[in-house]
Amino acid sequence: MAAKSLRELGRIRRAAAGIGRRRCFSGDAAPAAGVAERKVGGGGGKEVNLFTAINQALHIALDTDPRSYVFGEDVGFGGVFRCTTGLADRFGRNRVFNTPLCEQGIAGFAVGLAAMIVNEAAKFRYRSGNEFNCGGLTIRSPYGAVGHGGHYHSQSPEAFFCHVPGLKVVIPRSPREAKGLLLASIRDPNPVVFFEPKWLYRLAVEEVPEEDYMLPLSEAEVIRKGSDITLIGWGAQLAVLEEACEDAAKDGISCELIDLRTLIPWDKETVEASVSKTGKLLVSHEAPITGGFGAEIAASITERCFQRLEAPVARVCGLDTPFPLVYETFYMPTKNKVLDAIKATVNY
Repeated sequence: MAAKSLRELGRIRRAAAGIGRRRCFSGDAAPAAGVAERKVGGGGGKEVNLFTAINQALHIALDTDPRSYVFGEDVGFGGVFRCTTGLADRFGRNRVFNTPLCEQGIAGFAVGLAAMIVNEAAKFRYRSGNEFNCGGLTIRSPYGAVGHGGHYHSQSPEAFFCHVPGLKVVIPRSPREAKGLLLASIRDPNPVVFFEPKWLYRLAVEEVPEEDYMLPLSEAEVIRKGSDITLIGWGAQLAVLEEACEDAAKDGISCELIDLRTLIPWDKETVEASVSKTGKLLVSHEAPITGGFGAEIAASITERCFQRLEAPVARVCGLDTPFPLVYETFYMPTKNKVLDAIKATVNY
């Protein structure tokens, strides 16, 4: 098949899956009924996309802490996703620089400055009796589907890192969240793996305060109040869940939607309080269902809310297969899959 035909086929499939549409977040319009509105920062802001918000956070981190550095593959000229644009010009090549194409070496050098992620960074405080840490070590990584990434560049590996004591894992859902959570991650004394939804780098647009601000780690946010079922997600999947909540409301089902934001350590109390109210829980993520972090949430909430649960915990996740390029629409936990699970759980 000609290259042009393949590209056209990809566009058709992405459109069918809803991939490539601009996602609406809280900054795009007035909040709908039942959606909590938050004020972040005291100064003015302007509408930017997610990669620009990331770029703002990195500028602030380098500007406010002379001990901070940014290094990695291609970051010296702005990076593949343009998140580090302008950093080297402003702060110099001694603080923002490219590294060889060697992830193991990048991580090891980072711990030396501030060791590999699992065997060294995560255990640094523990093995020193809390005398030393590699605080300020934040490992940024794109993750998730983008419509054409295939089996290498569409994966969601967050559950791997959630299994490592000593690490924190953070995933933002929008530009405003990304900037505040990234600055909080950089300034946290623990090593943080910060996953950025590739899908949203340019598609997600909302008003972001231009000043320095942080959002708290390990605090989930209830972004939609409801009474019939609790939905949990993180990152790009929140946009899918929001659409499912809207469609469920048309059928008279009231969904409470929670953005976990930090996966480790995660906010069990907020989730428990919601499930105690609704009696039902659905967890959704792009990663494969087996061993995904949704299983940990399901197990923990079953222990905590066993006598208050009115239905089995539902999981709507990716499939247990390498990420398929041409069959991406079948793999993804789409709005319709989530909506079907909502109705099945509520009617259990």
